[in-house]
Amino acid sequence: MSDTIEVEVAFALPERQRLVALAVPPGTTARQAVLQAGLAAAFPEQGEAFFREAPLGIFGTPLKRDDQPLSESDRVEVYRPLQIDPKQARKRRAEQGKAR
Repeated sequence: MSDTIEVEVAFALPERQRLVALAVPPGTTARQAVLQAGLAAAFPEQGEAFFREAPLGIFGTPLKRDDQPLSESDRVEVYRPLQIDPKQARKRRAEQGKAR
């Protein structure tokens, strides 16, 4: 059994993104990996509290609990809150299409 597993942590804003490769001990949780990735320093405008509380996912699947242990090659994704409700966005686009 290896002393570490390789995982990635991803976070993106519309104008920039960061993908951090980490070697972490087996049993490391998704939240622990996010905190070890140093994203708060790379995205200071988000604030450290954001990365402690933001919803997480693994390969596009939202996690119900952020204390889930990671597996080799997992990619942890840090999710941002939606800027606009998708239903409202579709409604606006439909209204704009009717106006034309």
